[in-house]
Amino acid sequence: MAREFNVPPVIFPSGGIANVPHQRRTSASAPTPSFQPPRPSSNPGPSPNLPFMSFDFGAAQPSSSFSAAPVFSSNTISYSSFDEEPPLLEELGINTRQIWRKTVSILNPFRVSANLHEDADLSGPFLFLMAFGLFQLLAGKFHFGIILGWVTVAALFIYVVFNMLAGRNGNLDLYRCLSLVGYCILPMVIFSAISLFVPRDGFVIFAMGAVFVLWSTRVCTLLLVEVASCGVEHRGLIAYACWLVYMLFSLLVIF
Repeated sequence: MAREFNVPPVIFPSGGIANVPHQRRTSASAPTPSFQPPRPSSNPGPSPNLPFMSFDFGAAQPSSSFSAAPVFSSNTISYSSFDEEPPLLEELGINTRQIWRKTVSILNPFRVSANLHEDADLSGPFLFLMAFGLFQLLAGKFHFGIILGWVTVAALFIYVVFNMLAGRNGNLDLYRCLSLVGYCILPMVIFSAISLFVPRDGFVIFAMGAVFVLWSTRVCTLLLVEVASCGVEHRGLIAYACWLVYMLFSLLVIF
């Protein structure tokens, strides 16, 4: 019995489509046409559509830009200059030796060296204020913002009072005043550390507070009078202003 097959259209490489009509095959065992791919040529040449690139590594010459190592002259890089550079803290304006000398001079209220405080800096006062706030934090009081704000207001207050007393001849600037007030707060830092081991409701802590307030007042007054001129005749008024400032810090420690 003959079978009828539907033959699909054949697509040739040229893009043409041949429509093969329906054909009847007499038997199912008839051989089907086989398509064999074309054999490549024995001497294939380069395709005209693709660029030809030759990779001949033996004939390549080394480039002159990479044939020699880079040479740095002594004008561009000097290896000996690293040894001559100052330390990083000095480049940032932090002189640890100067801070230590100023601290030692304040620890002796009877022999204050005003020459060390001619060059004002805020590195030492910042360390003292952070230590003061840390001791207050150990006592259960978070006063970092209050301490920084009070020191700024206190320096501005003493600056205004001193320049009003000295008149036009006063040479105290706000930066130096802030440096002096910050360094003279060191006795308050010591008082804050000792107050951690002293009862708060006794006479001892008030007596200690008075001693440390007088210590800070004396040191700050001597530095203001000697570092800034035209303040000798108004020593008492300047001492009173400094006493008010450090009295506030002592009350912050006690209460």
